[in-house]
Amino acid sequence: MSIYEHFRKEEHSFVDQVLDWKSIVEEEYRWKLTDFLDPRQQKIVQQLIGNHDDVNVQFWGGQDGVERKRALLYPDYMSPEKEDFQVAAFELRYPSKFVSIDHPQILGSLMSIGMKRDKFGDILSSDDRFQMVLSQEVADYVLVNFQSVGKAKVELKALSEENVIKQVKNLEETFVTVSSMRLDTVISEAFHLSRSKVKPAIVNGSVKVNWKLVDDPSFSLTQGDVLSMRGHGRCEIIEMEGKTKKDKQRLVLGFPK
Repeated sequence: MSIYEHFRKEEHSFVDQVLDWKSIVEEEYRWKLTDFLDPRQQKIVQQLIGNHDDVNVQFWGGQDGVERKRALLYPDYMSPEKEDFQVAAFELRYPSKFVSIDHPQILGSLMSIGMKRDKFGDILSSDDRFQMVLSQEVADYVLVNFQSVGKAKVELKALSEENVIKQVKNLEETFVTVSSMRLDTVISEAFHLSRSKVKPAIVNGSVKVNWKLVDDPSFSLTQGDVLSMRGHGRCEIIEMEGKTKKDKQRLVLGFPK
């Protein structure tokens, strides 16, 4: 059985990349530090590396509860420390009494100064506080060039790990029944929208599966997939509970509280 059979076709290029990283560690006896990976990518890395005798893997993204983390693949003689992940965290200082900012604006501002998404981790928030996690190799560049978010002037203050906003994953479960595992069908049921509204949203790039844009309404979903729709939120397919007597699929969906 080919290793690729365990993954979707669009994930095969990432599988190849992980196998290349693994080879670097095996053949050159040195560690390999990746950019920030989304949770699906982390799961693929974990599946491919597993409990291999010669290659190990750990993940870190500035705090335990964050989603996006760097992976460190390393030979068995190493004992990684958090400093080896080369992660830096910053708090955004801005005049919060006079202006408001939000997550999409921060993301847009980072992209506008030429930052690639894989060079920074989570954007964290609590009330009107915002923080972001970066790769150390781009931290100096961001400190110099990241000066505003929307109309707000911004300054960055370096943070120690204990001052990073704690993230807790807390899902509210909902039971639904769908006629198929097509993306448009599940999205429609999850967010209580008609399929006539969902299909154009998918085609126009408003829907992500496992943090990647998917523009095919017929895309087939499975247990563990994380779905998000712009303006409507996110949910996770926690469990596929089997078929009903009418051959419909029972699902347990989890929505962030």
